Amino acid sequence: MAALLLRRLARHLVLAVLATSLAYLLAAVALDPRAGYEGRAPRPPEAVIDARLSALNLNDRTPLADRYRTWAAGVLRGDFGRTWDGDPVNAELWRRLGVSLRLVLPGAVLGCVLGVLLGAHAAARRGRTADRLITLGSCVLLAVPVFVLAMLLQIAATKANQIMGVRVFVWVGESTPGASSWPDRARHLVLPTAAIALAQLAVYCRYQRGMMLDVLHADFVRTARAKGLRRRSALLRHGLRTALIPMTTYIAYASGFLILGGVFAEKIFGRHGLGEWLVDSITRGDVNAVAAIECVAVCGVLLAGLVSDVLHGVLDPRVRGAA
Repeated sequence: MAALLLRRLARHLVLAVLATSLAYLLAAVALDPRAGYEGRAPRPPEAVIDARLSALNLNDRTPLADRYRTWAAGVLRGDFGRTWDGDPVNAELWRRLGVSLRLVLPGAVLGCVLGVLLGAHAAARRGRTADRLITLGSCVLLAVPVFVLAMLLQIAATKANQIMGVRVFVWVGESTPGASSWPDRARHLVLPTAAIALAQLAVYCRYQRGMMLDVLHADFVRTARAKGLRRRSALLRHGLRTALIPMTTYIAYASGFLILGGVFAEKIFGRHGLGEWLVDSITRGDVNAVAAIECVAVCGVLLAGLVSDVLHGVLDPRVRGAA
């Protein structure tokens, strides 16, 4: 198992280098940091603009290969350079990463767990009312984009506050100005977490239902029942574990959609995380900030792939044997 994980980790490191390099090159080619000076009145002299952009390694007149070497050398030292404003990227990156993780991780875990449980329950109740309701609900959620779902939750929360006459639901920012207690932060986290969790729940539910249906009448489930186990016990002990094996592979693919949902959630709920910073940085042509955010996103997706490999090995003894 350890040898398998080391091989996968080595592959992930190579992929991380290639993906982050490509992300920087695409950002450097597509974005125009010089455009930020065009609307200034009076417009700075061309020599001043060139000197400023060169100092930040953002000058589009410098060969792309030279800019990439400078950026890559800084990344190897743990320095992502400076933003378009001249501030260190690292400080802003880690601060906003904490905001994003507090938003995305609870929604991801909650959506995954509930999706798996509901999908398994729907498969066990195939053709019954519970199965139809869960299937209908997951299909509706799949058809609704994350940003639309977030807006609908805000509308519903506003109506609920009006009906109760008390502002129970709040969602703008991480906390109320002047209040930084954990209960206040939790109140602000409810709606954003629900938006991400519902989007993830729908995907996992549909996928888990399909996987569970494949093992309902498998030989090992029938054998377990023949030995005296009740249907529920046989499905939970033997069927669900087997059906979870392909679900572990799906975690890596779902992480990309999770990051995208986090970007929309941050903009809509006014949380100043990596998603909001990415959108603003693209608008301003801030190549170094965009590259740093994409680097973190790449590492997040590859980390999800590594977690997927670990879970696959834990659930499937054949993988441990082959390793």
